[in-house]
Amino acid sequence: MNTVRRNLLAAAAVLGTVAMLFSGAGAQERGEIGIAVGETPQPPTIETLDGEPVDLAEYVGERPLLLEFWASWCEQCEALQPSMDAAFERYGDDVGFLAVAVAVAQSQRAVRRHLERHAIPFLMLWDTRGNATRAFLAPATAYVVILDAEGKVAYTGIGPQQDIVQAVGDVLAAETTAGG
Repeated sequence: MNTVRRNLLAAAAVLGTVAMLFSGAGAQERGEIGIAVGETPQPPTIETLDGEPVDLAEYVGERPLLLEFWASWCEQCEALQPSMDAAFERYGDDVGFLAVAVAVAQSQRAVRRHLERHAIPFLMLWDTRGNATRAFLAPATAYVVILDAEGKVAYTGIGPQQDIVQAVGDVLAAETTAGG
């Protein structure tokens, strides 16, 4: 086994272990894990699954944005998907939804094949260089960040027990209260 593949497998094992540690966790308190609520991250440029650059700043600023850090091999992501689907169905007109496929132990081609068998209702992007992972301090897959319409972190959570419908509803309610 070559060194690159061995390193990728080791990184996948670490991400999987972290995700399992937090599998019962829902929303995290400020500063517990990942980027802090209230922070305004600089949206990075990542890629489509076809390798085209995508500036995440294009998705920030007009309405809230939900980002899920995801992998085809992530059991926690699979368990979280029904909550993601329900939130998208209920709030997809009011909130942007993006999945960010991490470039650990999977390829763009493998992600595309996975999506052919297990479609998700929102855009899947590719974090080939870890730009989004670093910008949002993503500790593992099944990590969710919701930015408010101003681009500030309004929610972070990890694991399959997150109530994404409630989290998105809370962010939208805060937007309404702040705006009116």
